[in-house]
Amino acid sequence: MALHRLARVVIGVPDVAATGAYYRDFGLDQLSDDPRGQRFGTQDGGEQLGIVASARRRLVELTVGADDADDLGRVAAALTRLGVPIEDGQPGSIAAVEPVTGLRAVVRVEPRRVQREVAATPYNGPGRIDRTGRAPGVERTAAVRPRKLGHVVVGSTDPDATERFFRDGLGFRLSDRIAGQGAFLRCSTDHHNVLVLRAPTTFLHHTSWQVDDIDEVGRGATAMLKGHPERHVWGLGRHHAGSNFFWYLKDPAGNFSEYYSDMDCIVDDQLWTPEALEGAKGLFSWGPPPPPSFLRPEDLAELMTGAHAPG
Repeated sequence: MALHRLARVVIGVPDVAATGAYYRDFGLDQLSDDPRGQRFGTQDGGEQLGIVASARRRLVELTVGADDADDLGRVAAALTRLGVPIEDGQPGSIAAVEPVTGLRAVVRVEPRRVQREVAATPYNGPGRIDRTGRAPGVERTAAVRPRKLGHVVVGSTDPDATERFFRDGLGFRLSDRIAGQGAFLRCSTDHHNVLVLRAPTTFLHHTSWQVDDIDEVGRGATAMLKGHPERHVWGLGRHHAGSNFFWYLKDPAGNFSEYYSDMDCIVDDQLWTPEALEGAKGLFSWGPPPPPSFLRPEDLAELMTGAHAPG
């Protein structure tokens, strides 16, 4: 695959300072503190989140890493075939606006990142003792810090058209579907880097951030909820699509953010068959049922009626 990672997202929010404080608590590394916009990074991914001022919460931009200029040429040709205008970009990148959601997609030539290997967490099981002494997860005291940005989920009023933009235009591949509702798409070996969901209006549903293991999912969420129970959305659980453990929280603007670990990886397309997932399988394998606000965020009606002006 010429594309190799979801490199960065930019989100627009009404209150940059409050939202930035949330993502500092979440464990991201703050790289700038400009009141007009803030930048954050992860341990393995470098700069991966931008927060800018916007009248309403929204996904402004995402950046995808590509290998070389030939890859940019192929993407440009594919977008042209779809009739999508290509913007004049910086050297080594091209950009285009997805017509339905209005998000700006940038494809940029950048080196592939190899994540630092983390020692496997030892687990005991029936007839198997991999660990003597206490489990490391109960001994950890350091703050949880995400390893990388994993994926972003965006609602679209025409998910088929948005999917075509990502697949036929940018070169993403299909991993699974939620029957009639959405498509899990990837630009790396991770199961998905973008999920396009059918929705009555365009909105950012959530961003997702990788941590080491299930203990870090739980530890991170527990720390975020201390003194802030209003941040809780859904978790702890395990998805079917992607197989990852999850816990969802909510930032001050209303965007969800997910800690995840143990995501499926697709290293050979021929060894993976996409499924059309029905019912609960499209949401989770185990855990508490999702609250209504996960499926229909509390401010969705406000976004639909245009109570906030775009931008």
